[in-house]
Amino acid sequence: MTAGDAAAAVEAANARAVERMLAADPVLADVAVAGEAIAGLEGRTVLHAGPPIGWPDMCGPMRGAVAGAIVLEGWADDLESAGALAAAGGVAFHPNHRFDAVGPMTGLTTPSMPVMVVENRAFGNRAFCTLNEGLGKVMRFGGNDAEVLARLRWLADGFGPAFGAALREAGGIALKPLIARGLSMGDEMHQRNVACTSLLLRAIAPALARVVDDRAALARLFEFIGGNDQFFLNVAMAMGKAIMDPVRGIAGSSVVTAMSRNGTMFGIRVSGLGDRWFTAPVEMPRGLYFPGFSEADANPDMGDSTIVETVGLGGFAMAAAPAVAGFVGAGTAADALDYTRAMEEIAVARNPEWTIPALDFAGVPTGIDIRKVVASGQAPTINTGIAHREAGIGQVGAGVVRAPMACFEQALQAFAAEMGVA
Repeated sequence: MTAGDAAAAVEAANARAVERMLAADPVLADVAVAGEAIAGLEGRTVLHAGPPIGWPDMCGPMRGAVAGAIVLEGWADDLESAGALAAAGGVAFHPNHRFDAVGPMTGLTTPSMPVMVVENRAFGNRAFCTLNEGLGKVMRFGGNDAEVLARLRWLADGFGPAFGAALREAGGIALKPLIARGLSMGDEMHQRNVACTSLLLRAIAPALARVVDDRAALARLFEFIGGNDQFFLNVAMAMGKAIMDPVRGIAGSSVVTAMSRNGTMFGIRVSGLGDRWFTAPVEMPRGLYFPGFSEADANPDMGDSTIVETVGLGGFAMAAAPAVAGFVGAGTAADALDYTRAMEEIAVARNPEWTIPALDFAGVPTGIDIRKVVASGQAPTINTGIAHREAGIGQVGAGVVRAPMACFEQALQAFAAEMGVA
């Protein structure tokens, strides 16, 4: 194949990839028990964020979360014995992405946990994400004490069943129009989800009131959602996964289908290269820290939440959320516009359904092209939370990080070989 023929084939394949992204119809349909909803998630299996990793290479917060999850599942009686069990190979570790799932930060998913189910009704696939635990000390940031586990048990026994029943009663909630409104109200769906959380609560409240008879229990449900500005993040993540999975496996497409990190390595997948991971050491976020913390306390970046950037949200849509620029230390509102404009250079298209008022209603940059990333030297921008490097402490700040260029360079070399081009 000549270079010209290859280029034409790639453009056609990328057009198909973006067409599938734009044709997606993601609907938040249910909350289910992970071990019942996710095929193959059984036994002592722990799903985690990022590309594959084993216990010896896990960072502090990932190990802390794993120990807590093992105790939660009843596979060990305490954190010390849970860590020993993991170190001895007593649990199987797999990436969430292998099981059509995603999870924020440490991203842990185990069989008893409740997961939100997003159906892509245009293509018939489903994606899963755990419920957002709220703020403060939480498992996604490595928390694992009694308070963390008690909240997770309530999510499994109280919140999850009620929320799932309400979603079924309502027939699901369409997510693309909700995202469109959120963008116009100042969200970018990674570090700012205030508007979309509020819109989701407004949409589900009548159904929750119909399925929950206990007024105190209902009030607690409302308070939990309303008191957590980041509740919608996990919904957006499951939506992103549901949108991108049908884009996998398009021969000749150089569009990125997943970006993810586990606190040690950053990994990407590319449509035309199937489910292969291309990895490089993850980078440290640049951002703002909570009082009493600094870069010396921070863990390198982690989480599956970069799936939202993969669909054109998060750092790609920062122009819609100028308030985020200050929160993550990215500069001014003008800088937020510049971040989105820079991401246009590495995208295949814009999404006409998700527009940004501050850019004269231009669509968010959509479809990351590994060729454009390498040619421009412009790596994807990611908005992210920052975890403490030690287990059990939790979030210490928020910031911006770049995907490692080495991932894209490796992927492009493999892609060229796949296309038969030097």
